[in-house]
This record gives sequence, C-alpha cells and structure tokens, in this order.
Amino acid sequence: MIKPSQGRSRVVIEEITPQIDAGRHPVCRILGDTVNVTAAIFGDGHDHVAARLLYRPDRETAWRFTPMIATVNDLWSAAFTVDQMGPWHYAILGWVDHFDTWVSDLRKRLLAQPIPVESQSLASRVRGSSFALADPPPGSPKNTDGLHSGAQPASHDIPLALRTGVILLDQASARAKGADAKSLSETSRFLTALADRDLSFYDFPLDSEIIELVAKYPDLSFATQSEPQLSVWVDRERAQFSAWYEMFPRSASTVPGQHGTFADVEAQLPEIAAMGFDILYLPPIHPIGRAFRKGKNNSVTPEPGEVGSPWAIGDRSAISAKAAAHKDDNGGHKSILPALGTFADFERLGAACKTQNMELALDIAFQCSPDHPWVTEHPSWFVIRPDGSIQYAENPPKKYQDIYPLNFESPDWQGLWDELYSVFEFWIEHGVKVFRVDNPHTKAFSFWEWCLGTLRSKYPDTIFLAEAFTRPHVMQWLAKTGYTQSYTYFTWRTSKWELTTYMEQLTTPPVSEFFRPNFWPNTPDILHKSLQDGGRPAFMLRLILAATLTSNYGIYGPAYELCENAPAKPAPGKTESEEYLDSEKYEIRQRSRNAAGSLVPLITQLNAIRRANPALHSNNSLRFHPTDNPQLICYSKTTEDKSNAILVVVNLDPAYGQTGWVDIDLVSLGLVPGESFVVDDLLNGAQYAWSDHRNYVALRPGTLPAHIFKIVRQA
Repeated sequence: MIKPSQGRSRVVIEEITPQIDAGRHPVCRILGDTVNVTAAIFGDGHDHVAARLLYRPDRETAWRFTPMIATVNDLWSAAFTVDQMGPWHYAILGWVDHFDTWVSDLRKRLLAQPIPVESQSLASRVRGSSFALADPPPGSPKNTDGLHSGAQPASHDIPLALRTGVILLDQASARAKGADAKSLSETSRFLTALADRDLSFYDFPLDSEIIELVAKYPDLSFATQSEPQLSVWVDRERAQFSAWYEMFPRSASTVPGQHGTFADVEAQLPEIAAMGFDILYLPPIHPIGRAFRKGKNNSVTPEPGEVGSPWAIGDRSAISAKAAAHKDDNGGHKSILPALGTFADFERLGAACKTQNMELALDIAFQCSPDHPWVTEHPSWFVIRPDGSIQYAENPPKKYQDIYPLNFESPDWQGLWDELYSVFEFWIEHGVKVFRVDNPHTKAFSFWEWCLGTLRSKYPDTIFLAEAFTRPHVMQWLAKTGYTQSYTYFTWRTSKWELTTYMEQLTTPPVSEFFRPNFWPNTPDILHKSLQDGGRPAFMLRLILAATLTSNYGIYGPAYELCENAPAKPAPGKTESEEYLDSEKYEIRQRSRNAAGSLVPLITQLNAIRRANPALHSNNSLRFHPTDNPQLICYSKTTEDKSNAILVVVNLDPAYGQTGWVDIDLVSLGLVPGESFVVDDLLNGAQYAWSDHRNYVALRPGTLPAHIFKIVRQA
C-alpha cells in the first residue's frame, strides 16, 4: 500500500446521496429546484467534526458552500438551489473542528469545578438552566472577568485550557480579515488575561457571536474532500412538465387526397394549442426512400403513388435543383420532403408554434432507406452480408426491407459519430430544441453518452425523448447517458396492481433521480388491446391516467381524439396485433378531430387542470391510497407546502360502473384528521364536504370515469 498524500486528514465521508453509479452519471433536476444532500461523516476518537457542502455550476471555478448540519448517527445534511441550466458539481468537505471540540471540553471542565460556598446559589441556577454555562440567565449580571463575586484563587487546569483556546483563536484571527480578525484578537487577549488570573471558579467566557465568528474561518489544512465530485444536470421546466401532441404533417391538408404541407399544419396550430398542448411532435420530415417502399397496411407491393413510411429516410432523387442549393440538402437526414414545403416554410412553422406558446419537436431516426446518400457515400457505415448486399432491418419474423440500420462497429465509427451528431446540430440551428429519438436502444450507448453530453453542454435547453420500449436496465441507462424523458411501459400496465407497482418504481430513488417518464396511451406503432376492446370509455380513462399519474404525457392524434381502435390483421402465427388498421405510417389519413364523439373537450379540460394545479407538475409527491375495489385506483399529488393538493380516483373498468370506499391518508394531503374539508371535482364541477378519511365513490365508464378532486381547506 502507498501512503496517502496527506496522512493527517482524519475525517471519513461516505454514503453520499443523491448519486448515480458512484458519480459516473448526474442526477437530474429542474431550474430552481433544491438539491438535498446527505452523507455519513465521522472521524476517529472524540474530536468533533464539521462539514460543508460544496457546489458550483460548471461554468464557475470557485466553489459555493453551505454548512452541513448533523442529524443523527453520524448523518449530515445540507441543500443548495440550482439557479442555472446545465451541469453542476457538488462535493463534501469534512474536517476535525478543534475549536468546537475545545468549546465542548471547556464546558465540561467548567461544570466539574468545585463550587465555592458563596457561589453555589448562582452556579446551581446556571447549571439548572438551559444555558448550561454558555450564557447567563436572563436578567442576571454578565461578568466581564469570568469570576463569580466572592470567589478565591485556587489551582486547577482551566487556565491551561484557556491558553489552548488562545492558540486556536489566534489561528482563526490569522485566517480572518478586517473587523472579524480584530474581534478574534481581542477575544484571544481576554482569554490570556483570564488565564493569567488563575481564578478558583470560572464562568464560560465566550458568547455565541464569537463562537459563530470562529466557525466562519475554519482550519481546512487537513480537511477531507469527497471523491469523486458528483454532478447534477439542470434542465428547464418543460423537461419535467409537458404535454405532447403527435401528428403526421402529410395528413394535415383539408383537401381530400391532397398531401399536407407545413402551411397546413400551421393552420391547425390554434386548434392544437387550444387543447392545451405545449409540444407539437412531427414524425420524420425527410425525403422517403423509393427502393422497397412499403404500401398501405405495410404491404411490400405498393401501388403507384403510395407515399411510404416516413421512417424510411433518404431519397436523393426527391431533391429538386432549387432545393439542392441548400447547404447539406442531399436527400438524407438534413433534407425536407419537398411535398411538405421548404426550409423557409419549416422555420415559419416553428415561429408560429412559439406564438401559440408551443414548441416544435422533430423525430430523429438514425436509419436509412436503400436510396439514402450515406449508402453510396459511406458503405462501411452499414453491415455487409456475405453476398455483398447490405443487411436490412429485421426483428424476425418481421422484415423491414425499406430500412438499413447503421453499423456502430464500423471501421469508420468516428466519422459515423460525427455525422450523426451534426444532424442534431443542423436542426438546432434551424430552431429545433426538442427531439424524439427513434429506437435509441439499437445504437451504441457510448455514442449517446458522447453525443448527448456534447449537445447538452453546448445547448443546455435541448430536450431529448427516448422512444425505447425495451428492457428496464437499457431504458434507464439511456436516461443516464442524457435522455431527458423516456417512453415507458405505461401502455401495457392496465391493472391497479401493475400501475401502482410501476409508478412506485419510477418515483422512488435512485430511478427517480435520473429517469423522467413520459406516458403515451397510444403511438402510431401501438394500439393496445385495452383500447381495441374498451372503445371510447377506455380511451377516456387511459387519457386521465396518463395526464395525472405523470407530469409528462403525450398522445398520437387525431387517432386518439377520435378513439380509433380498429387493429390491423395479426401477423402470421400471431393472434393479436397492436398495429392500426390503415396505419398512417403508410398512407395519408385525413379526418376532423372535432367529429362527433371526439375527446377534444376532455383533453382540453385535462390540460387546463394540469396547468392550473402545480401539484401535477412533477411526480415527486405521488402517493397511492387504498380502495376496497380493485377496479378503483386512487392517488394524490401535492406541492411541497401542501398549498395545492389533488386527489384522483379512476374507474379502471371500461365496461361497467364501479363503486367503493377510498381510504385517504389525510396527513399526506396537508389535512388534520377530524378536520372538515371540501373537495372540488375539477371534471364535473361538483363539490363535496368531507370530514373523514373514508369516503364513498361511484364512477360510470363513458360518462364519469374518474374524479379529479382539488382539496379545499375550510377557513
């Protein structure tokens, strides 16, 4: 073993929270959040220890700090507020506090003094008071010489202890400046004079102001700093609270059969914004490959004129001479499908979103059609089969002949990484700050760690949503590498037990420190059986769950508003399909989201409720409450100060009405047991007076599938 560089550092720091994977990855917070830090901090022997929480944004070199407070059993805590976006660092500094140790020992010595007869009355009053010799009782005279009236000199070790304090005060004075240094020097001289008198009985000679002043100038010569430095990534508020709306721009035209454009999408923005969405997400807007193009319902034999899948990216022939004049516009990931419009049209759409207090999100799908320019310009970026052909995407028995996956073991992997990074930066320069990334779990994790780390350091207001319906550890690792939000298993969690246990996993550290769920009840790829079988009531209850269980959610529309639930024919060997019949992935689908039976009114109401109630803006306070009916799920969210409290009860049965009793934890809602209170139902406007933790509910699918109660405390 090699001796440590500083063997006189005697403090141990361990069990620091929060931290992810021993500091390899940052914990995540939102601008303005408080980061609460705890640790076990201790030293050898009986000397007292002290500690500071050090913290700073990455752009600053000097540490900010705040004292840590001892709680119980060597555990300490402190907190800091993040006031800038981007990366922050934090660490803990611990040291032996010789002055505090001296103060404590001096108190003990003074308490053990033999008390002269004439001083016993005063001393007993002091010992019996809460001041414990630190300060005289209120109203008693303050001795300036440390001597009780009538005391006689005697020999004991207190003068020696006072001289030790003189040394410590002189050292603190040397570290201090200005008036503080002067005060400490004066106190040192006072203790010296007091020690020289060698009195028979001493009061505690220092007041609390001097003790606090010494604490400002600790001796950090042998301090221990925790390693490694831990980090926090700070996002803007929309990373934590957002409502996404996905639509295909090619279906946005009001003219039957006509290909939609960015201008057509722009015309729909007021309608989408009125529903309360703040992110408009478009599937890939790039040229679509012609080779092996898919037809309607994923047919491998398309009819002439069929539009193909937007995720089959790349068609150099689609770029006109005029469009090709645009920098990097070669028919690939930095190009726009001409039928949608021009770059000027795209930027105008982005500006129009801002006027509606919305943001435009783009889909980034790192895969290529056989026509993509990368195929001919960089063939080593793809897997070459033994017959010399390029390997297309497969998920046996499914085959995606219109898509070539990228090879992250390419000998030119560095060139591949640089090009993929440049795709993000290209669209950021065109005003996009929000990205939904397709299948990130099929790309190298090391690439994401580098790419997202570089992008977020340069553009800290970017948001990345991972579309990774995969294994838990893989989903969580992607979040650790820099994904701001993630799709989840919500679509497949339908029972009370499944929803409860899943949400408890997502909202409990360490997962909650870095993983932000985004609940989608449907996507263009996923029409769950619960929606197929449950019809409109199922669409209603799943929407309410998504919008209230998590602070980030989204829907694919207008399919969701219109409760489209017809599935495609199952694949060979399968009994069920989660694909939509007449899927919009392969054809233009024009419809009015305000048709009869549309869920637009409910969606609008839910988003208004979400915006008006800060309790729904995060997941930290989520708590489930027992019900006596497994078809009823009850949960609540509150703000930290309990000023806003929301209680939700949902009927999980889309076919039948359900009744039962909910058993509410009143304290978690900021209520006093036995206190009368009112609940306002934000969905139907009704108001109920409650005074007990057990209350009866009755919910009918299709008409009133849920209660969203706001707790109103009576004056």
